[in-house]
Amino acid sequence: MLELRPSCEACGKALPPDSSDAMICSFECTFCKACATATLRNVCPNCGGGFEHRPVRPRAMLAKYPASAERRDASVDHASHAHYLQQYAAKPPSQR
Repeated sequence: MLELRPSCEACGKALPPDSSDAMICSFECTFCKACATATLRNVCPNCGGGFEHRPVRPRAMLAKYPASAERRDASVDHASHAHYLQQYAAKPPSQR
C-alpha cells in the first residue's frame, strides 16, 4: 500500500493525500510536479527512475488506511543527480 508521503523531497512543499500535484517513482520517492518535471527532469535523484502522478486514495479509505505523516528531508544532492541525468535523461524510464 502506498505511504502517501506528505511533502516534496526536494522543496518541502506540502502534498496532502488528495493532492493532484504529487509525483512518485516506483520506490515512492515523492516530489511535487514542478520539482519532478523541471528541476529533476523526470529522473528520480534517489533511484534514477521516472515519475508518475501519485493516485489519490478515496476519503473513505483514508480513515482506515491513513497517509504517512513522516516528512522526508527536503534536499537533493545535485552532484549525484547530475550523474543520474547524464546516465538516464535520454532514456525512457522503462529502459533505464
